[in-house]
Amino acid sequence: MWANLRKHKWLVLSLFVFTLAGLARLIPGLRTIDDAFITFRYARNLLAGEGFAYNTGESVLGTTTPLYTLIMAALGSLTGGVKAPFPTIALIFNSLADGLTAVLLLRIGRQLQSFWAGLGTSLVWTILPFSVTFAIGGLETSLYVLLLVATLAAYLEKRYTLTGIIAAAVLLTRPDALILILPLGFDRLFFDPKRRGVALHRHELLGFFLPTILWFGFAAFYFGTPLPHSITAKQGAYLLEPIEALIRLLQHYATPFMGNLTFGNLWNGVGILFYLFFSVIGILYLIRKQGATWPFLLFPWFYFAAFAIANPLIFRWYLTPPLPFYIFAILTGLNKILRDVFQTEEYPPPKRKLLYRLSTLVIAFVPLLLVIRAWDWQPDHGLQRPAPNMAWYLLELRYREAAEIVSLDAANIDNVPTLAAGDVGVLGFYTGLPILDTVGLNSPQTLDYYPINPGFIAGAAYAVAPELIFDEQPEYIVILEIYGREGLLKDPRFDEQYSLLHKIETNIYDSDGMLIYKRLP
Repeated sequence: MWANLRKHKWLVLSLFVFTLAGLARLIPGLRTIDDAFITFRYARNLLAGEGFAYNTGESVLGTTTPLYTLIMAALGSLTGGVKAPFPTIALIFNSLADGLTAVLLLRIGRQLQSFWAGLGTSLVWTILPFSVTFAIGGLETSLYVLLLVATLAAYLEKRYTLTGIIAAAVLLTRPDALILILPLGFDRLFFDPKRRGVALHRHELLGFFLPTILWFGFAAFYFGTPLPHSITAKQGAYLLEPIEALIRLLQHYATPFMGNLTFGNLWNGVGILFYLFFSVIGILYLIRKQGATWPFLLFPWFYFAAFAIANPLIFRWYLTPPLPFYIFAILTGLNKILRDVFQTEEYPPPKRKLLYRLSTLVIAFVPLLLVIRAWDWQPDHGLQRPAPNMAWYLLELRYREAAEIVSLDAANIDNVPTLAAGDVGVLGFYTGLPILDTVGLNSPQTLDYYPINPGFIAGAAYAVAPELIFDEQPEYIVILEIYGREGLLKDPRFDEQYSLLHKIETNIYDSDGMLIYKRLP
C-alpha cells in the first residue's frame, strides 16, 4: 500500500489538495458578494434575450469580467435559464477553479524543483480567506487566479500557443491582467527565444490576439468603447487620500498568511520586511534556476506599483491575484535558507537530513496553521457554518431585505419604477427593476455628477450626488444613511419630493440604518 502511495505521490497529493479546496468552499456555503449579482444580472439578461446589458435597452459594459459573465450565462442556460441559481452555479464553478489552481501550484513546484514551496503554497491556497471568500462570494477571482497560474504552468512547459490562449482568457476575465501580460510578452519577444531556443510562432500570436480582437471589436461596436465603463466610474465616485491604496497594499503584503491575527497589529511593520526578505531570496533563486519565471515572480510587485500609483479604492478582491506568486516566492526563499543552514558540514549527514526534513514541515504547515486562525467556526450572521471571518456579507443580507420591501411596494405601481442605489448588485438582481446606479458602474449619466463636493462625504469614501437624484427622479432610493447624511438628506428639496418608506436597522459603516425612500406623487 505504502509503495503504491509513493509511486502515485503526485496523483494522491493532487487529489488531496483538490478535495480540500472543494470542501473549504462548500462547507461555508453561499455568502454572495454584492458585485457578483451585477454579473449574474448581465448573465440573466443575456439568457432572456435582452442582450449584453444591465438595464434593458442600455448598452453599457458595467462589468469588468466579460468572460466570467459569458461562462455564467452558458452554465445558466443548462440549469434553468433565466431562473438559474446563479449564486450556486458560481460557488460550484469557483470551487472547481480553486481546486485546479491548488493542483497547478503543486505542478509548478515540481517543475521548478521546489516541492515544499509548491506544496506549502497549494495547501495555503485551499483555505486562504482571500481565496475562499470570493469563491463563495460568487466573484470571478477564482477563475482569474486559475488562469494566471495556468499561464505560468503552460509557459514553463514551453506550450506557447496554449500560453497565448490562456493569456487572452485572463485578459477577458480582468483587464488588470495586462500587468502580467505585458512583461510576459516582452520576455517572449526578446529573451525567451535565446534562453530556450524556441522562436516566436504565429500560432501563439493568433492564440492571443484572435479572441482579444474579437471581443474588443465587439465591445467597441456594441458598447461604443472596448473598456469597461466601471473603471472610469470607480475613479470618479470615490474620494480617497493620495496614498490610501499604498497603505492598504503595504498592510496586505505584510500579512500574506494573516499573521497579524496571531502576532498582533505590530506584525504589519515587521511582516513587510520579513516577507520581503524571503521573497527576494526566492525570486533570485528561481530566476537563476529558470529565467522564464521572472514575469510571474515580479507580478506581485508590478501589481503593487500599478495599484499604488492609480490609487483606486482597494476592494478586498483586488488583493487576491498576486498572492499565489508572492507566497510561492516567500516559501521558496525560506526553503533555500533552511537548506543552506542544515546542509552545511557542521552537522553529520544523518542529523543534517533529519533537521532539513523537520524544517520543511515549517514551510508546508506553519503557514497553514497561521491562516486557519482567520476562520470563524460560528459566524455572527448568516449561515451558521465555519467560514473565513472576512467572508462578511451582512450588508448583502440587509439589501436582500430592502429588495423584498421595494418589490412588494412596486407591485402596486402601474408603470415600471426606477430604483436608485449606490450598491446595486443585490437590489438589481432580486427586484429586476431598472437601476439608476449612483456610483455609475452601469449608469453613464452618473459620471457628470462626480467628483462630488467633499463636504458631502460623511466618513465613508462615497456619497450620493444630490443633483443626480433631482435630475433623474427615480421612484425608489435605497441607501445607507451615511451615503446621504451630509448631502442628499440635508437638502430641503429631498423632503419635498421623497418620503421614507422603510428603515432597516443597521450600523454598517457607522450608518444610522438602511433607508428606503419613495418618490411622492
